[in-house]
Amino acid sequence: MQFILSCFLLLPLLIVFTLESLLKLFIPKKRKSVTGEIVLITGAGHGIGRLTAYEFAKLKSKLVLWDINKHGIEETAAECRRLGAKAHAFVVDCSNREDIYNSAKKVKAEIGDVSILINNAGVVYTSDLFATQDPEIEKTFEVNIFAHFWTTKAFLPAMMKCNHGHIVTVASAAGYVGIPFLMAYCLGPPLEPEEVVDKLMNGILTEQKMIFVPYCIKILTMLERIFPDRFLTVLKRKFNIKFDANIGYKIKGQ
Repeated sequence: MQFILSCFLLLPLLIVFTLESLLKLFIPKKRKSVTGEIVLITGAGHGIGRLTAYEFAKLKSKLVLWDINKHGIEETAAECRRLGAKAHAFVVDCSNREDIYNSAKKVKAEIGDVSILINNAGVVYTSDLFATQDPEIEKTFEVNIFAHFWTTKAFLPAMMKCNHGHIVTVASAAGYVGIPFLMAYCLGPPLEPEEVVDKLMNGILTEQKMIFVPYCIKILTMLERIFPDRFLTVLKRKFNIKFDANIGYKIKGQ
């Protein structure tokens, strides 16, 4: 009885906060300034990481760029400098915890405390379970999951100390919608990196909790929790997606 009463007392707050959220849909949120912020981007040697670095460079942030590819990360840093920003390139293996911690110490000593951390590095192996080698599965967890813990442990304390900071995680929709062979990495039509980065930057600058690109992914994840399993099976068959048993693998920037 006490629980029901407590829930009933919360009802007015639910109504107020719901109306507030609906109202915000029609009021554009002001973008925050990131000028002078120290922004660390993992996997910045190419793709989404590189384009994100360029956008922060245009906004006069100070860039700290990590990637396992020396040539790629130096190219990104050079272009950021051409755009008028200070950029520091580090060759870092995000699958190696000690390399992450040691590189983090260098960043703090040579550049300062990171105020915006963007965990973008990731690896993708687009083959079925039995065709995926054990070391590839381990590498996926090391880069796509464990590395986020190590970078956050390294940089979050300074953010908490000054009560200022922002941590961004770039992830696949496969974390929400499981589809064989990781097809969830490209649900619907293929996405251009520029489109993804545009949505990403807007989400960061307006401090959105979570964004989906394309937006229909958010709707699909909601529907998956509502529709019966048998209907979802028919829906997947409707797309008639087929793969060979062994597709090989593709590596996303690390």
